[in-house]
Amino acid sequence: MPLALLALTLSAFAIGTTEFVIVGLVPTIANDLAVSLPSAGLLVSLYALGVAIGAPVLTALTGRWNRKTVLLSLMALFVLGNLLAWRAPSYETLILARILTGLAHGVFFSIGATIATNLVSKDKEASAIAIMFTGLTVALVTGVPLGTWIGQTLGWRATFLVVSALGLIALVGSALLVPANLKQAKPAQLREQMQVLTNPRLLLVYAMTAVGYGGTFVAFTYLAPILEQVTGFASSSIGLIMLVYGVSVAIGNILGGKLADKMGPIKALHIIFTALALVLFVFTFTAANPVGAVLTVLLWGAFAFGNVPGLQVYVVQLAEKHTPNAVDVASGLNIAAFNVGIAFGSVIGGFIVEDMALTDTAWIGALIVVFATILTKLSGFLDSRDQVLS
Repeated sequence: MPLALLALTLSAFAIGTTEFVIVGLVPTIANDLAVSLPSAGLLVSLYALGVAIGAPVLTALTGRWNRKTVLLSLMALFVLGNLLAWRAPSYETLILARILTGLAHGVFFSIGATIATNLVSKDKEASAIAIMFTGLTVALVTGVPLGTWIGQTLGWRATFLVVSALGLIALVGSALLVPANLKQAKPAQLREQMQVLTNPRLLLVYAMTAVGYGGTFVAFTYLAPILEQVTGFASSSIGLIMLVYGVSVAIGNILGGKLADKMGPIKALHIIFTALALVLFVFTFTAANPVGAVLTVLLWGAFAFGNVPGLQVYVVQLAEKHTPNAVDVASGLNIAAFNVGIAFGSVIGGFIVEDMALTDTAWIGALIVVFATILTKLSGFLDSRDQVLS
């Protein structure tokens, strides 16, 4: 394995940690900056919006730049954003810091896979991408719970300082190890990119992604306050529960990919979305019981991210059929759709927390995921109809 690939993996680890660690720190930040829980939850939404904007827009604007130059610029922006979060004198400054790091995140995962494949031979491209994305998975298993523990023990600012250090190590590693003469694919023409934005079948998949993922984040954004205020766990225990969730996510991600390979993405997504809606609904009632809450969170993690492989495979399959010259753009827009879902899910969760009970986020999130199941059924029906017509 090229050492340059390790630098990319470390970058993915740092970026994944900074995206999701905020969930475990929402109550701490709210108390420290004297803002409401919904306001602290907005830090999740605005980061996700930064990713959603950064992935398609900045990727397109930097399409003709040298790939290594783009990579180093992104990691520099990421480090600066986290340093700004560390020293943020106010809630407004923290918002700006989250948006900046979100922009870096969006472009990194759009170009990271391309860079990874350039580092290895043709027969090892898929493995190279998998290794890079392992950084994101490991972040959920170790980075997020560890970052949450640091934030609970030393203050939330310390978490961002540690993530900045990780980003700086990844930046230096990339500068030293990533070659400057990486191959660069010809950017898709504007007309081809517009087809991705206007094709009804692709728009339906983006809706499935945004709604299915968004339903989870209605409740997940406020998981820490639920566990503290409803279940009765001490704030020091949240990091350990996030570790349980992270391990479950890693397992669910692998099983979700195998299920999509075996049954096809549509059938797999229907099963995963149905199970996820059921788990979220059950959490409404188990949240008050410590054992029941932890067991439900364990199941929740398995299904919450199990839909990612199926959705990514499905959007690529449809793009190859409907917009064959812009498959990468279609895939990048689906990453944006994930983050649009996170943004709107956490905003909806904020409104619920303001006017209703914390546990109401779970059953309302379940209803949103049910809508994703209906959209999945519709897309499967259209696939069957297309096969008959052809």
